[in-house]
Amino acid sequence: MHAPSPQRPATKKSRKAFWLKQLHMWHWMSSAISLIGLILFAVTGFTLNHAADIEGTPVVTEKAAQVPPALLSQIAKAEPTDAKGPLPGPVVDWVEANFPVRATAEADWSPDEVYLPAARPGGDAWVAIDRATGEVTSEVTDRGWISYLNDLHKGRNSGGEWSLFIDIFAFACLIFGLTGLVLLWLHSAKRKSTWPLVGAGLAIPAVIAIIYIH
Repeated sequence: MHAPSPQRPATKKSRKAFWLKQLHMWHWMSSAISLIGLILFAVTGFTLNHAADIEGTPVVTEKAAQVPPALLSQIAKAEPTDAKGPLPGPVVDWVEANFPVRATAEADWSPDEVYLPAARPGGDAWVAIDRATGEVTSEVTDRGWISYLNDLHKGRNSGGEWSLFIDIFAFACLIFGLTGLVLLWLHSAKRKSTWPLVGAGLAIPAVIAIIYIH
C-alpha cells in the first residue's frame, strides 16, 4: 500500500487567482463604502469651482428672547478663567431649545455680555446674552443648500463626527485607488491602452499646473 503523496505546492496560476479574488473583493468593498461620498465630493468639487456663478442669496433671521431669572443668575455669577469659556449646562439647554444653534462651543465673555459664535455649514449664527438684563439676541444666516454641501466638502464648521467620516472616506478611497491600480497592472497585458491612459491622467494635471499655475 502506497503512502499518500504530499500535497503539491500552489501553482503560480492558483496564487494569482487567489490574489485577484482578494483584490476584487477589497476593490468593490471600498467602492461601495466610498460611492456616495465620491458622488458628493465630485458634485461639490464642481460647485466650489464655480462658486461665484452659483452663489445663493443669504437669508438672515433675527430673534430675541429673555433668559429666565434662575439661569440669568448662573450667567451673572460665572467667571471664566479667561475671556473664553463654555456656557453653564442649563444655559446651553435653554439656548438650544429657543434658538436654532448648537451652544456647546466656547463663548466670548466680557463683564457686560456673553457672545456665543455658532458657525455652521452653509451659514453662520451668533447669540448674545446681556449679563445684567438677561436680554438675548441672535442672528442666523442661511446661504442655501449648495453652500451647505460646499462647506461639508471643506469640513468647515462641520464638527468632529464629520471630520471622522472624512478620514474614513479618504482611507476607503485610498484602498479603492490602490487596488484599482494593481488590477490595472494585472490586466494590462491584455489591454494595451492601460498605461497610456494612466500616464495621461498624471500628465494632464501636471502640465496644466506647470504651465498655467504660478
